[in-house]
Amino acid sequence: MTGFEITGASAADMGLFRAWADEEGWNPGDSDRFAFMVADPAGFLVGRVDGEPVACISAVRYGAGFGFIGFYIARPAVRGQGYGIRLWNAGMERLDGRLVGLDGVVEQQANYRKSGFRPAWNSVRYEGAPGDEHGDGDGDGDGRGGGVGIVDAASLPFGQLAAYDRRFFPEARDAFLSAWVGLPGRTALAAVRDGRIEGLGVIRPCSGAFRIGPLYAATPEVAAALLRGLARHAPGGVVAVDVPDAHPRAAALFTGLGLVPTFEAARMYTGPAPELDLAGLYGVTSLELG
Repeated sequence: MTGFEITGASAADMGLFRAWADEEGWNPGDSDRFAFMVADPAGFLVGRVDGEPVACISAVRYGAGFGFIGFYIARPAVRGQGYGIRLWNAGMERLDGRLVGLDGVVEQQANYRKSGFRPAWNSVRYEGAPGDEHGDGDGDGDGRGGGVGIVDAASLPFGQLAAYDRRFFPEARDAFLSAWVGLPGRTALAAVRDGRIEGLGVIRPCSGAFRIGPLYAATPEVAAALLRGLARHAPGGVVAVDVPDAHPRAAALFTGLGLVPTFEAARMYTGPAPELDLAGLYGVTSLELG
């Protein structure tokens, strides 16, 4: 491995990460990298051979005790030569002493087990244009019945959004969340009842189906209302949502609305799974950063 070095990623490298992930069929968001860098600017590593980028990984720190691994890619031409594992070890070293999570594609899950990761649940990607056969339970199709209103999330105090997000993620991630919901080209909607947030969803442009994540909701009816509202901002209404199978009502909702499974990854942790509000988690934020 003469000439191999590991460095922090530059802004240009982050563009490569996105392109490589797209080639892997992961359909990353067009602007995700801008929010990712805000989360932990030093959390993205690139492996180079004689100055040429050949592999990447993210090892992002959240708070004092949690970390997340993502973007683990070695270019096809260099696979099997040991570059990927050296980069993996560098990423894990950066997260030493923390509970670490990742979303592992099926073909890599055995390797992650060897590194001490254990599955907690699967994320199943559902894609399609949501239909109306189940209705949204409020009689008017937009989530405004029953005292629930669907509003622009940007109209709410950010502290309220951040506190709500903490129910579904192990650590505070305010800087990331602020960028994630506010980047140009995105739409963020919140469900509000009597001044309380009862749902949140963000849709973002991708090279394939527009991705929705996170999608949080107090009930399936609120989730359906948010899903339909967000889908109006996607070409042809076609969207993709990564749905935890630990929440069976979520999978039933998306199936009932006509979406079909197209991709699967396992949420895995190096220790006990953190306590999250899985009953309200209808779609994870990002497979790269949790």
